[in-house]
Amino acid sequence: MTLAAIVLVTLVGGLLSVLIAAWLTVGLLSRLVKHLVSLSAGVLLGTALLHVLPEAFESQAGIQELFLTLLGGLLFFFLLEKVELYRHSHHHEGDGHEHHHHFDQEQAGRGGLSVLVGDGIHNFCDGVLIAAAFLTDAKLGWLTAGAIIAHEIPQEVGDYLVLLNAGFSRGRALFYNALSGLAGVVGGVAGYFLIQPFESLLPYLMVVAASSFIYVAVADLIPQLQRRLPWRATALQLLWLALGLGFTLLLARGHAH
Repeated sequence: MTLAAIVLVTLVGGLLSVLIAAWLTVGLLSRLVKHLVSLSAGVLLGTALLHVLPEAFESQAGIQELFLTLLGGLLFFFLLEKVELYRHSHHHEGDGHEHHHHFDQEQAGRGGLSVLVGDGIHNFCDGVLIAAAFLTDAKLGWLTAGAIIAHEIPQEVGDYLVLLNAGFSRGRALFYNALSGLAGVVGGVAGYFLIQPFESLLPYLMVVAASSFIYVAVADLIPQLQRRLPWRATALQLLWLALGLGFTLLLARGHAH
């Protein structure tokens, strides 16, 4: 049942954003991504700080070793993004950030390979982290998967818009996005079989998962929200952020009971 759950959530996470992109118009997607970025920042921070890290620190692992793992995870994801293997694309022409003309073509690169390879590696890592969470505790697994899916949707939709504006046909952009999303399923299955014999490593993998969530929220999502906006737009940002945090707070209370 655990393996089935891992395959299910990684498959849903990889394909849900593609289905949303196929269903909605480009203009509506551009507006939707802004709100989803705020929401996913709240969900990622809440999940990391209220669920994943407390679960890891309640284990028998040493506290200093866990903090070192957290620091190493943050530096690791920073280096991965430096070489564009852990990229997060929520930026595209027409998203309100005043990007120059042909920005999407530059982002997509030659044939969009940099976008797709980066997404594939990112999704594979997410699959491994989901597997580790499910092997630790089923409830934590579902929560971790929910946090990752909440981030995957604006990320994949953003990449879809970049590819679309760079000249990809709608069908081709959707197909490549779905293909990179399936890397999460591969990562989940690989994680299930590779991690299971080494149960003592699970607290450290939980901390790596938390470092991934914190890095994405603090280094990628929140800076996108730090713009001078009318007070109504700022209030809307805070509302979506609070909704993400509130969702994880409610789950944290239910998990404690």
